[in-house]
Amino acid sequence: MARRDFDPATVKPDGRAPSKGVLVKAGNEGPWRGSLEGLALGGPITVLAYGTDEVGKGPRLHVHPYDETFVVIAGHARFHVGETTIDAAAGEVVFGPAAIPHRFENLGPGRLQTIDIHHSPTWIQTDL
Repeated sequence: MARRDFDPATVKPDGRAPSKGVLVKAGNEGPWRGSLEGLALGGPITVLAYGTDEVGKGPRLHVHPYDETFVVIAGHARFHVGETTIDAAAGEVVFGPAAIPHRFENLGPGRLQTIDIHHSPTWIQTDL
């Protein structure tokens, strides 16, 4: 099915050039595979890559002043967002609203890999 959600004639380029950056660097050790701030690309979001093979492991409880969207690429995760617990598997997406403390962990079996989209051109975080 072809989509036509808007008239392309009504949108004008803003002058930014296309760009690219490196998110995951070969040989990165540990769960944080990489991050790429939106400022480096001239865009409004920051992207992080997280992965672990250890069941029960994940980022510590933390909070951001902006929204965060998590894309589960592989495995199974349990997200704790404020008072809400959400289990998610590969192909699913979880939303964490601004100013709500959150964390997630690998439920296993096997590897958990996520792409974490920070709705900010810079990564701003306070660990709790």
